[in-house]
Amino acid sequence: MRLFIALDIDDAIRDRIRTFLEGVREFAPDARWVRPESLHITLKFIGEKPVETAAAIQQSLAAVRADIIPLVFRGYGFFPTPKSPRVFWIGLDSGSQLARLAVAVDEATAALGIMKEVHPFSPHLTLARGGGGSGAPRWRKGDGPNRTFQPLQEKLSAMPVPEFGSMTAREFFLYQSRLSREGSHYTKLQRFALNEGTTGSQHNP
Repeated sequence: MRLFIALDIDDAIRDRIRTFLEGVREFAPDARWVRPESLHITLKFIGEKPVETAAAIQQSLAAVRADIIPLVFRGYGFFPTPKSPRVFWIGLDSGSQLARLAVAVDEATAALGIMKEVHPFSPHLTLARGGGGSGAPRWRKGDGPNRTFQPLQEKLSAMPVPEFGSMTAREFFLYQSRLSREGSHYTKLQRFALNEGTTGSQHNP
């Protein structure tokens, strides 16, 4: 089973992003664009694991305690840099709560022997990847100047900074990812509720 942990996004925000994509997709025709229905905020990518490990992950995540998270979706950017763009993404503001949840999830899965993250959490929504490149934010071998996103960058520079709305995340999910010729398909395996409190406190298993 190919697993990851993520937040879902509200339908209203998804619809605004869909409209935005319809207006800019033609400016990077060689990029691999995501399907709006598959958008999510990844907290941790786990990868291939047996069914019994998925069950253990569910038990461990059930013990994570974190508060609901206000999210504002606005702006855009390119990884690893605008001059060497491999990934086109939407930004989001979440204060410190989202990063704290990502750390709690990382610690919960690390207790099961799953490798901990080595880089700081970087919240974003990936919209497109250039060619067959990875979606990783940091510089990777083979990155360098390219023209995949140049017309898109020129188009965006002439537009106001896009605003996609705000929401409050009240849950996160363990997902299964299935790869196909049409792209990745995601299934929610388990829901985990966030606390309705506003103190920002949490404890980890």
